[in-house]
Amino acid sequence: MDLSQIKLVATDMDGTLLNSRGEVSQSFFYLFDELKELGVTFVAASGRQYYSILHKLKAIKDDMIVIAENGALTMHKDEELQTTEIDRKTYLELLDATKDLKGSQVILCGRKKAYIEDYGKDFENMLEEFYGRYEIVKDLSEVIDDQYLKIAICNEKGSEKYLYPALKHLESRLKVKVSGKVWLDLSHNNANKGYALKNVQNSLNISTNETMVFGDYNNDLEMMSQATYSFAMQNAHPNVKAVANYTTKSNDENGVEYMLSKMIEAKRKKSI
Repeated sequence: MDLSQIKLVATDMDGTLLNSRGEVSQSFFYLFDELKELGVTFVAASGRQYYSILHKLKAIKDDMIVIAENGALTMHKDEELQTTEIDRKTYLELLDATKDLKGSQVILCGRKKAYIEDYGKDFENMLEEFYGRYEIVKDLSEVIDDQYLKIAICNEKGSEKYLYPALKHLESRLKVKVSGKVWLDLSHNNANKGYALKNVQNSLNISTNETMVFGDYNNDLEMMSQATYSFAMQNAHPNVKAVANYTTKSNDENGVEYMLSKMIEAKRKKSI
């Protein structure tokens, strides 16, 4: 494992870079300074909203590339590098497919903000962890002044058991992703982290052999294939562990930082 050749690092957020309390460790920011000094590009790739990612990583917001909404939006500083949206006809069809999912909450992830119907204050409080900008609307079908990047669905009983079976028939045309224990996402087929990361790699002329990625859940699967140095967290879903080439410590044990420090050490040694 020659980590000295790494030129790009891409990491998921929840369950990966963030600990179980949704925090980024201070050690990561120290390591990031070293990555920047070594000329390594850093990409935050998450199912989260763009503004939520910026909030979590605000200290480095101008020095990273952001892949948000599971790959539907790629940004660098204020420049939009890529947007992959759902057309309105498909959006309305998906809303119709979700209307009978009892005990579930549906979120429209727009380019400007997220939109929800009134599901109560408890859900709204939870939503604020993942969405920095959102609006409560009377009817999601009436949102027309925005791009439709993704539909996210929450079911506290579990997304794999209560959501995926009801929506997997859409997989022939769309991405149907179990992205967390209570989350499932519906998006355009090209709205995935792997497709977005490949475009970033191509634009920077960086190969899979020069790329390191970290992830923990099914929405990270495509991203794993874009890196020779693909790492599943110790706490990762079995599907991710099955396709990743390596594993690292859990998110609560700073598994990302552990491998970054090893990579930095390898690059420093090679430069001597």
